[in-house]
Amino acid sequence: MIQLKQTNVLKGTATRLPASKSIANRALIINALAGGDAELHNLSDANDTQLMLRLVNSKDAIIDVEDAGTTMRFLTAFFSATNQSKILTGTSRMKERPIGILVNALRALGVVINYPEKDGYPPIEIVKFEGQKTNHINIRGDISSQFISALMMIAPALPQGLTLELEGKIGSRPYIEMTASIMRHFGASVDFTGNKVTVPHQAYKSAPFTVESDWSAASYWFAFTALAKEAEILLPRLSLNSLQGDSVVVQIMDQLGVQAKMENGMLKLTKKAHASEITWDFTHCPDLAQTIAVVCVAKGIKGNFTGLESLRIKETDRIAALQNELKKIGGELIEIDTEHWTLIPSKQLPTHASFATYKDHRMAMAFAPLVTLMDVAVDKGDVVRKSYPNYWNDLKSFQIPLTES
Repeated sequence: MIQLKQTNVLKGTATRLPASKSIANRALIINALAGGDAELHNLSDANDTQLMLRLVNSKDAIIDVEDAGTTMRFLTAFFSATNQSKILTGTSRMKERPIGILVNALRALGVVINYPEKDGYPPIEIVKFEGQKTNHINIRGDISSQFISALMMIAPALPQGLTLELEGKIGSRPYIEMTASIMRHFGASVDFTGNKVTVPHQAYKSAPFTVESDWSAASYWFAFTALAKEAEILLPRLSLNSLQGDSVVVQIMDQLGVQAKMENGMLKLTKKAHASEITWDFTHCPDLAQTIAVVCVAKGIKGNFTGLESLRIKETDRIAALQNELKKIGGELIEIDTEHWTLIPSKQLPTHASFATYKDHRMAMAFAPLVTLMDVAVDKGDVVRKSYPNYWNDLKSFQIPLTES
């Protein structure tokens, strides 16, 4: 349990802001396909990235990805394309996260994959790659972009290359564009036009690569700024012209009372006036939804949200988790229909609240900024190791009293 004492003035630098695990994990897979010789700089110390770093070259027959969804999906494609016989498994929650769409695509390509336990879910057994049977796959665009990225990254290594037809609405498009950009950095030709991704057979080329800081992690500091009475927060190693879709937090938080501008190579966050209501589609930035919901409820801002559907299959059912925890501060997240949600803000905040994390790092980090308004307790706060291991240490550096029990 992490205990935080109310602190409403924040000034300083989040010096331990992690590098992007989304970028790092893609670079690690592509570098391995390129021969593994490139120098990769500023790799995150987040557990997801350290897992990928260790497992991508593992000779073990059984690969335990723990709770890392990206690692599971990317390695499933990587080991398939490189014809490595592996069993991939993970935590009990990982075994509840569907992977059938990716496995079906790999089977269509010519990979023999079995399910040792439940069809459509990990663990999976990669038996062998029997040779490419097709170079054209139709796949839903509204499923996890990680499935699509996983197939894209192995495409150059396939003898016939690969064309992906993305059917229907495309979710998390910036993550697909991120994958294409990193592939191009390593010398691959990628065409992503409309609903079609075309990648010819080719060789990746080794190239040095530096990972930028993580905009998803930065979003929590926007929340601290929005909720504090006074704030001046500096964030290092961020680019406003980022590959990361979550850099859109600048635009969202501009409506919620945060001004962001580059100053001496750092992103400086300060307070400004905020809107009384916000409408936003989270289809391309679902990892920001929890942070935005907490800020809106606490600041009395009504929310009209779409694009939250994918939250149900994350580390936890984030819709249910948000609904449970927002009630503790007087907020409601109401499902109007399968695509539309209304966020009702709090009329009166409590003086203290204790929040569950549901083994979800983003639940812990999204609710912690409420310490600017009340005493906060976060249960099982060590979940932050997944993406931002030094989160609590960064909070301490802003003189927020913190105890662990």
